Amino acid sequence: MRTQIFTDGSCSGNPGPGGWAWIIPDGNFASGYSPDTTNQRMELIAVIEAVTAVKGPLEIISDSTYVVNCFRDSWWKGWLKRNWKNSQRKPVANRDLWEPLIAEYQNRDLMFTWVKGHGGDEWNDYADRLAVEAGFLQADRSGEEPPAEIILP
Repeated sequence: MRTQIFTDGSCSGNPGPGGWAWIIPDGNFASGYSPDTTNQRMELIAVIEAVTAVKGPLEIISDSTYVVNCFRDSWWKGWLKRNWKNSQRKPVANRDLWEPLIAEYQNRDLMFTWVKGHGGDEWNDYADRLAVEAGFLQADRSGEEPPAEIILP
């Protein structure tokens, strides 16, 4: 059985200050920030942090088509065949983050599921609020149960 983990990233300005978060329903969570980043980097870091922190088979649930489609549609296989070039023969953006995530994917039981952002999914919305909070406060946070209060801009 896979553990479900909801992940999200946010960025104010894109580029600008950003935050990332992951949360297991009714369980552990973590969030963090970067002072100068992009939304795509925060989405990727959220997944990397989740995969690093939680062992065993995982279902990563994300509203990022950028992350989900890479694995669902096997973009990464083409990148490797083309020596880290995308389908337009340009260097793959965020390679420094994709490489360790793809290595984890190749060695673990990881599944990626897309969920509509701001679509009413309780746990996706929770991950979103945690990521926004981390970017806004420029602070890390973690715990063994979902926080009762989230500070938003």
